[in-house]
Amino acid sequence: MLVIYKHSISIVCIALCIGLLSSCSSSKLQQQVETAPIEANNIPDLVLSPIFSDHMVLQRDDYAALFGKGKPHSPVEVSGSWGKSARSFTDDTGEWVAKLKTTSAGGPHMVTISHEGSSTTLTDVMVGEVWLGSGQSNMEMPVKGWPPNDLIDNSAEEITNGTYPGIRMITVKRNMSAQPMIDYTGQWQVASPATVGDFSATAYFFAKRLHQELGIPVGIIHSSWGGTVAEAWTSAAKLKTLGDFDNALATLSNPTSEAVTKAWFADKATSPIPSNRDEWDNLTLNDVDAAKGASQYASSVALPGRFDFIDKSDIDGAFWLHKEIKIDDVSADYTLLIEAVDDIESTYVNGKKVGGVQGHNVPRSFTVPKSLLKKGTNTIAIRAIDTGGPGSVSAPMELVSSSSDTRISLEGDWQSSTVAEIYQGQFYLYDMNAPIGRNRPNVIKQNPNNPSVLFNAMINPLIPYTIKGAIWYQGESNVGRDMQYRRLFPAMITDWRERWGDDFPFYFVQIAPYQYHGGDVKNDQSQKLREAQRRSLALDKTGMVVTMDIGNFTNIHPGNKADVGKRLAGLALANDYGKDIVASGPTYKSKQVEGKTIVIDFDHVGSGLQAAADGLSGFEIAGDNGKFVEAIAKIVGNQIVVSADRIDDPKEVRYAWRDHGVATLFNMEGLPASSFRSF
Repeated sequence: MLVIYKHSISIVCIALCIGLLSSCSSSKLQQQVETAPIEANNIPDLVLSPIFSDHMVLQRDDYAALFGKGKPHSPVEVSGSWGKSARSFTDDTGEWVAKLKTTSAGGPHMVTISHEGSSTTLTDVMVGEVWLGSGQSNMEMPVKGWPPNDLIDNSAEEITNGTYPGIRMITVKRNMSAQPMIDYTGQWQVASPATVGDFSATAYFFAKRLHQELGIPVGIIHSSWGGTVAEAWTSAAKLKTLGDFDNALATLSNPTSEAVTKAWFADKATSPIPSNRDEWDNLTLNDVDAAKGASQYASSVALPGRFDFIDKSDIDGAFWLHKEIKIDDVSADYTLLIEAVDDIESTYVNGKKVGGVQGHNVPRSFTVPKSLLKKGTNTIAIRAIDTGGPGSVSAPMELVSSSSDTRISLEGDWQSSTVAEIYQGQFYLYDMNAPIGRNRPNVIKQNPNNPSVLFNAMINPLIPYTIKGAIWYQGESNVGRDMQYRRLFPAMITDWRERWGDDFPFYFVQIAPYQYHGGDVKNDQSQKLREAQRRSLALDKTGMVVTMDIGNFTNIHPGNKADVGKRLAGLALANDYGKDIVASGPTYKSKQVEGKTIVIDFDHVGSGLQAAADGLSGFEIAGDNGKFVEAIAKIVGNQIVVSADRIDDPKEVRYAWRDHGVATLFNMEGLPASSFRSF
């Protein structure tokens, strides 16, 4: 009997969606589905990992690993139509791995796998370069974009012209698991106008440049999930070496805690998660009267800031936020302004809805008719829904009169009531007229930001498929934890290499400038995360794409993914394919204090340094007191010399040290320098 592995995928996904996480062993292909166990005498003769299918790409001039499961202690034969074959034997558990010698780039070919009298032949197999692309939303974002707010530049043209039979991509469907898995959902697709729109844009443009310049097939294994943190993509074993995530890992693996969690939600009413914008707009959660005023059990929360807490535990779900304000002049309409609500919000004044927006990075501006207002105390109510990650409200928050200079701040203490919690793919409803707080257990929930869960479900099943290297675009969700990221990110890279048993190249994108904290530079954090990424270049065979010049201060998903992908490909072409090109912008190397000046040296100066059209800016220096002041910078040869009249004895220097840092330093090849701080 012949069974292709992909036919069992839906069972696993359904089990995960309802919370039936199968127990898993560390053995590569040992996990079985609890709801459909396979008896020892019913093991299929041959099971292939789902990554092996028609249209796949195998790494050229290498020994490509093919793997699966069959009857224990039996031979498996693998052969390629280019004349090479390999033989393997299943182990005690039936697992097998065969290493098939591949040919030079080309195709299409066929691959045949035989075992115990059964065989299957995979067709339209190409041999070329295989890369893994992973990360969060800026890697996940497809060529067609996410209309209406998040668009890819020249998307329609790229899709129309997307006929490239030599480019293939398999996208791993979103999934998570508390234990390592061997199953996943995904299918190899050939690039065409019908498929390219759904390809990861960053990975597609990377593949396109490689394909065009090398003239060979390129395969991308795309596995990413928007809004996720690096620790979710790192194995539990590696995370334990850091010590930062021990409590979370222990909780995830504790069966007693899981039972307590299930008991907590067992008696609560549920509501499905909306699947489109209209359903979100009309969502009710047994809270129709909540706009009128706060519950007697409401707790205090300071806004702008995080609102997604029950007691001290952060959750995903729906909250009502209430604040009473006094208005003396009600003779004119007002405009209610909120910089952003992460992720979805509906806003009410004195019980009447004045607006609502879906989108965490969209400024809110709602007209409040004077007919809704009353002289004296008025109630502002916001139903805020956090669908994942941190839930927050950003400044400014204010009411502005249309006929006078009156501006009423909405910042400060608000009353917060929990309406519903998202757990296992649906809303569980709370009673706003009853206390929750300390009664709630430490909930075990499927959350893509839990440590190791994405590694388990979306990376582990790919191992040991033979790849050339990896590209990565992530970091936005780790902003605010830069010192931890300095250890976590290199650990994740090392973890993947160790798991594959290959010190493969790893190229990553530095997060783009974006205003994370409402414009107050005292709260800027993302430049510190960029610095943590820059310092990760200390690992061998890594490279970083700088996006200082192609970001979008008001959108965390910049539309220029073409240059991102091309720059990633440039790193590969220069470092792995022998192309004589400059693939990186200037990166800080060292400094030398010379009197009242600091002289800065850079790596990757290319043909030389150059300033932006408006000149150099963004350089600051500090003396012994550590207080940075704006500095004058000039290019002298391949160095930058900085000084400031107010600093006689400079000690440190930094550049573009803001959330919204502006690129003003480039090399002659037009690639921007990374932001940096010298200590």
